[in-house]
Amino acid sequence: MELLIVIAVIGILISIATVAYTSAQKKTRDSRRKSDIKALQIGFEQYYADNSGSYPAACSDLALTTTYMPNGMPIDPKTGTAYTATADWYSCSSSAYCVCAALESETNATTDCTADQGSLPSGYLGFNCVRSVQ
Repeated sequence: MELLIVIAVIGILISIATVAYTSAQKKTRDSRRKSDIKALQIGFEQYYADNSGSYPAACSDLALTTTYMPNGMPIDPKTGTAYTATADWYSCSSSAYCVCAALESETNATTDCTADQGSLPSGYLGFNCVRSVQ
């Protein structure tokens, strides 16, 4: 009888640890997404400062990715796709930009963009977006 109780307690502890670990992974990926999106915003603003007050006409502009994003366009840590790969989550023109990343553990951290965020993929709760500062 005592052995069954010990096994049950261990099973409960393992299930609690699994839930906590999964939650921590989601928060870590969301933190990375926010950092990546902020780095992308910094790259756009540096491009703007160096190019006579003009943003790149396309989010995937080669000059932006090679000069201002030397490691390339940031990618989502879970899916491995660039943040600018989903058409609904970004818009870029020479006068403004808006780029969003879907978040797994937070609901709409920042959505002050003009981009139509569209629908969230399964398992995601909200968006984090950055937009042109100028």
